[in-house]
Amino acid sequence: MTRQTTQAETKAGATATLKKQTKQTKASRPLLVAAVAGVLALGAAGPAPAAARAAGPSGEPRISTAFSLPGAKVYPEGIAADPRTHTVYVGSYADGTVYRARPGRSEAEVFLPAGTDGRRTANGLRVDARGRLWVTDSTKGVAVYDTVTGTRLAHFEVASGASARFVNDLTITPDGTAYLTDSIRGVIYRVTPRQLASGSGVLTEAFDLTPALRPRPAGGFSLNGITSDRTGRYLLTVDMPTGDLYRVDLRTGAVRRVTLTGGDMKAADGLDLAPDGTLRVAHNTTNTLTRWQLGADGTRARLTRTITDPSLQIPTTLARVPGRTLVVRSQFDKGGPMHPGEGTPTTFTVASVRGL
Repeated sequence: MTRQTTQAETKAGATATLKKQTKQTKASRPLLVAAVAGVLALGAAGPAPAAARAAGPSGEPRISTAFSLPGAKVYPEGIAADPRTHTVYVGSYADGTVYRARPGRSEAEVFLPAGTDGRRTANGLRVDARGRLWVTDSTKGVAVYDTVTGTRLAHFEVASGASARFVNDLTITPDGTAYLTDSIRGVIYRVTPRQLASGSGVLTEAFDLTPALRPRPAGGFSLNGITSDRTGRYLLTVDMPTGDLYRVDLRTGAVRRVTLTGGDMKAADGLDLAPDGTLRVAHNTTNTLTRWQLGADGTRARLTRTITDPSLQIPTTLARVPGRTLVVRSQFDKGGPMHPGEGTPTTFTVASVRGL
């Protein structure tokens, strides 16, 4: 989730950009792009996960292309798979387009055009148990769509008087409640089924993780990917710059740092938690995917496999489907948020990874 600058210059640039963003809401998206560049630069400067070259289980991983995305400057970030139809949805950070990849097709098609309902970005995507597609817009909030007609069913936005924000990723628990991270404010928002039924409203702040997070520059990025366990007991969310994983107890609200063994989660972006406790993670600037085994209560995680390969092209997130993992190749460093105006991207694609 870099320019050739020092870490100090990057931090200063990101902080200055965020201050401007609070004063110039109309120009929020370009300023947030600069903030992303600053944070990703910090991630790139840090070391790769400790076991980046450790041997994994028997069988080498296989990375291929699942499907391509039409467009010259897509810069995809989010992905969601519908287990009922096996359709996959991918969102563009560049302009908010949402693509749909039907089973067996080698190229996705546009499902929700750029700017639909005023959407500027499409960061986190999820399909809920009733087949509705949730799409976050980092500059505003989240919208929910009918996957058959493309009709917007509901939308929720950050309060207008709130400070700088970056609504990033989301997860949906078994009871139908959605939880969303805000990478700048360090909070997790909540949308309940009852709120969803109302159709619109202000995003409710459910948990403030700021007191638990390690110190960071004012206005700097923190929370990124988020996932939840199959029973709805807790959430897991990652602090990308520090490499820390946090567990939020949904019954008590208690927040604790997960004990990681064998590595860390620096530059971690997307998270995917399987029912058996396997946690898969996309580390963007290090072109790395990791697999972790969670303890029964989600308070500990052990690194069990690492795949680092430049063909992942800055992986921002991933989705597990039967037999493989689909990984978004963002190419953010090819004229995108990491290096605006520099470099030329190749065809935008989603990778298929077996053996993770």
